Amino acid sequence: MHNLMKALGYEFRNPALLRQALTHPSYGPEDNQRLEFLGDAVLQYLMSDILYASHPRDREGQMTHLRALLVCEAALAQVATSLNVGEALRMDKGEALTGGREKPSVLADAMEAILAAIYLDGGLDAAREVIRRHWPRPEDVRRPMQDSKGALQELLQKDGGPAPTYAIVAQEGPPHDRTFEASVSLEGTELARGKGKTKQKAQQAAALAALEKLQAKA
Repeated sequence: MHNLMKALGYEFRNPALLRQALTHPSYGPEDNQRLEFLGDAVLQYLMSDILYASHPRDREGQMTHLRALLVCEAALAQVATSLNVGEALRMDKGEALTGGREKPSVLADAMEAILAAIYLDGGLDAAREVIRRHWPRPEDVRRPMQDSKGALQELLQKDGGPAPTYAIVAQEGPPHDRTFEASVSLEGTELARGKGKTKQKAQQAAALAALEKLQAKA
C-alpha cells in the first residue's frame, strides 16, 4: 500500500480506508463496493467542476461528452493501470488466477473506491488533486475496440437520450472470406460507418468511428 500511496502522491491518515478500497468482493465482506458507490459520485462531481473551470466556452453538450469520456470504465482502468493498482488489490486466488488484477472492470471499480477513500480521508480538495495529477486528457483515453458499442451508447444516453441503431449496409467477398460494412445512426442520422470480417466487428468499427468523430467535434 505504501508504494500506491507514493504513486498517488497522497499519504493516508487512515490507511484502513485505502485497504478497504483495495479489497475485491472475492476477498471477504469488508470489500470496496460501498466505496465504489461513493467514488462514482465524487468523480462525477469533481470532473464536472474541473471541466466547468477549464472549458469556459464549452456548452453543456460538449462538457457532458468530455465528462463521459473521463469517467468511463476505460479511463478509470487506464489510471489504475498507470498506478499499478492491480498489484495492490486484495482478492482470492481464484480471481487472481483468472486475470482479476488486469480486468478493466475490476480496476475501474477499485479506482472509484480509491477516490472515495481519499475523499473520506482528506476531503474534496485532496481527491481533486489526485484527479488533476493522474487523469488522462479526453483524447488520450484508450477504449478497447470491443467496447466501442457500449461506449457509444453510454455517451449518447448519458442524459437520457436515444440509443444508436446499427445496420449492415454492404458486404463483399466470397462466403468464406466476407467483409461486412455497418452504419451507426442516431434518430435516422448516420454518424459513421465501419468494416469487419463479421457483422459484430463491423458494428464495433462503426461505433469506434462515431466516437472518434464526436470526440473531434468536442
